[in-house]
Amino acid sequence: MDPLVSIIMGSTSDLPVMDKAAQILNDFRIPFEINALSAHRTPEEVEKFAKGAAGRGIKVIIAAAGMAAHLPGVIASMTPLPVIGVPIKASLEGLDSIFSILQMPPGIPVATVGVNSAQNAAILAAQIIAAGNDEILKEIIKYKENLKEKIVEANRELSKIKYQYKTN
Repeated sequence: MDPLVSIIMGSTSDLPVMDKAAQILNDFRIPFEINALSAHRTPEEVEKFAKGAAGRGIKVIIAAAGMAAHLPGVIASMTPLPVIGVPIKASLEGLDSIFSILQMPPGIPVATVGVNSAQNAAILAAQIIAAGNDEILKEIIKYKENLKEKIVEANRELSKIKYQYKTN
């Protein structure tokens, strides 16, 4: 089984956040890999990874970083693959990470999800892959139907709660 998605984080301290991406990809049965690479501490390994990812069959890269958050942009500068950046709340409530990932120069796009939103990054990666994979598309449709059912069920439960002036 060869990975289609690569989850990259600046350090293993990001794993509690990025585990949500791994779980979503696992649930969708999308093969993935997880590695720690640092744009600042292991730049040669980042370059080797980014330049070789497409040749290894990777379709989407999810890159997480906090603070200076250069990892997603550095990877995006060296690969033709789509890169999804996950800003990690490491300092300044994650605003520094958001701006570092979001403000890329022309020609170097990085899709950016919310702070610590690894789950959304994985869903977006799955949707990108699903553009050419009907099985994954079916999994995404099923997932979104389940989200809808959760809200329907929540409203059923809310209807049971009684207040003197509640009208529904």
